[in-house]
Parts: sequence; C-alpha cells; structure tokens
Amino acid sequence: MNKFFSRILMPMFFFFYCLPLFAQDKPDMADLMRSNGKIYVVVGVCLIILAGLFLYVWRVDRKIKNIENKGNG
Repeated sequence: MNKFFSRILMPMFFFFYCLPLFAQDKPDMADLMRSNGKIYVVVGVCLIILAGLFLYVWRVDRKIKNIENKGNG
C-alpha cells in the first residue's frame, strides 16, 4: 500500500491540487501593484526577510562550530 500511495496517489493528489492555479486568467493585483510601484516594496521586504533569515542561520552555524571546537579541544 505504501508503494501504491507514493507512486500513484501522491502525484495524482499534487496534480489535482495544483490544477486550479493554472485556471487564472489575469493577475489583476500584480498589475495594480506594478502600476503603483508597490511591487518593489513587496520585493524589497521579501529580500530583507530572506537576508535576515540567512544571517540568522549563518550566525547559528558559527556558534555551533565554536561549541563543537571547544568540546573537541
């Protein structure tokens, strides 16, 4: 049953789950945001959030490496 689920049912689920996404004609909200220049604000906020997440992961990685080095030394 597990192989049947992973090979047959799961791809069918994802296909039918994503099917309504292709039915949209025109994204009016994106055109409105582009025309007002607000899309750049959205992109900027997303980039700031991603940069913060990468910085956080980098700092945590450095701290973990320091703790590992102190334990081995």
